[in-house]
Amino acid sequence: MKRTVKFDLFPKKVNGVLVECRPIRMRVSYAGNRVDIRVGYSIEPEKWNAEEGRVIAGSKNRFKQTAGEINKTILSCEELVEEVFTRYELLEKRVPTTNELKAAFDEIAGRTEPEPQEPGKQFYEAYAEFMETMGRQNNWTQATYTKFNSLLEHLRNYSKTLALETLTEKELREFVVSLQNSDLRNTTISKYISFFRWFLRWAFNAGYYEGKLHESFKPKFKGVDGNSKEIIYLEWEELLELYSFKFPPAKTSLPAVRDVFCFCCFTGLRYSDVAKLKKSDVKKGYITVITQKTVDSLIIELNKYSKAILKKYENVGLPNDMALPVVSNVKMNENLKEMGKEAGLTTPQRIVYFMGNQRHEEVLPKYALLTTHCGRRTFIVNALRLGVPAEVIMKWTGHSDYKAMKPYIKIVDKLKASEMEKFDNFKVQEKKEKEPKKGKPKKEPNS
Repeated sequence: MKRTVKFDLFPKKVNGVLVECRPIRMRVSYAGNRVDIRVGYSIEPEKWNAEEGRVIAGSKNRFKQTAGEINKTILSCEELVEEVFTRYELLEKRVPTTNELKAAFDEIAGRTEPEPQEPGKQFYEAYAEFMETMGRQNNWTQATYTKFNSLLEHLRNYSKTLALETLTEKELREFVVSLQNSDLRNTTISKYISFFRWFLRWAFNAGYYEGKLHESFKPKFKGVDGNSKEIIYLEWEELLELYSFKFPPAKTSLPAVRDVFCFCCFTGLRYSDVAKLKKSDVKKGYITVITQKTVDSLIIELNKYSKAILKKYENVGLPNDMALPVVSNVKMNENLKEMGKEAGLTTPQRIVYFMGNQRHEEVLPKYALLTTHCGRRTFIVNALRLGVPAEVIMKWTGHSDYKAMKPYIKIVDKLKASEMEKFDNFKVQEKKEKEPKKGKPKKEPNS
């Protein structure tokens, strides 16, 4: 019977924080089963050889236990588990169940207390490992960690006994229902499911999960295709008015918030990138940026508006050599709404969203919907309206997929259609030919 025995580290958490010295586990895979057995030692990740499944020679853990001592125990565990399989194959003529394997291993190893098993332990430990691995590999921002922690909270509220080995489509459908019962919008639920499928793909590739739900489970949600989503942006006229708006003296924080927001509107920068823009990144006529989200290297040319904003703060002593006075994202979003209200950005905006099959619609003033990302959207829409090719805009914004530009192009096409309709309503006063006045006929001259 084919089986594999691998050794790796458990992503152990204490009070929600990953510990540095992590338990070593033995993972036994056989006949569609997977069993995790503790080795009894812990080690820091930097002292662990993941390929060999051994502690790096010459290392010691925080308890002063040596690599030789730990690796000897690892080898012993491997031999003991083989002994269990040999017993069952010779005496029982079958393979042991997972519980039998653990019990027999503990008996041979002389462990009087069986390894404690918590409901859903493997599932949630795998999820913690996924977050740690993908977060480090993809350089996740704090906002991304928050999203995946929110999904984790919903999963725990749904079930504390989820298991990767027995995960079914029925469970996932019930999980979707639990999300809908939490009064979440379809767009949010759709994102959670895509995050969950990402976790399952990772677990499949890591050998923790053997199902296919990451490929087959694709529920449909109304209102998530982007057709009903309203993209909030500033018209060019609104942007220029905001750019030169004079705030009341009492609103001391709003001019700086306006400047940072307008800079995003004139360059297409994300908040995360403008927040770490330094004066050393500003060159003659352009800025250089390594984007935080995609780690792309961008060169963005400056126009007269973005240059003027940078020049305003050129000689201001900002902390850490920052180019602009950027506040936290939360504070920025709060101030943007106050800024927009003060500047008169009150154009009604219709917002449509779905919760389950129910369609909801709200009409709100534009200022109430302003966020830092509206600056980037404003840049893209107005650049398209000015006739800048989409390919050039993508060079500035760092978009690699043309699909991301489609919602903006749709807005511009709609605007073009409405502009063309002006010809239909344009009334031309046709000149009427003057008719000769009626009266006595003129006498012909005598011949």
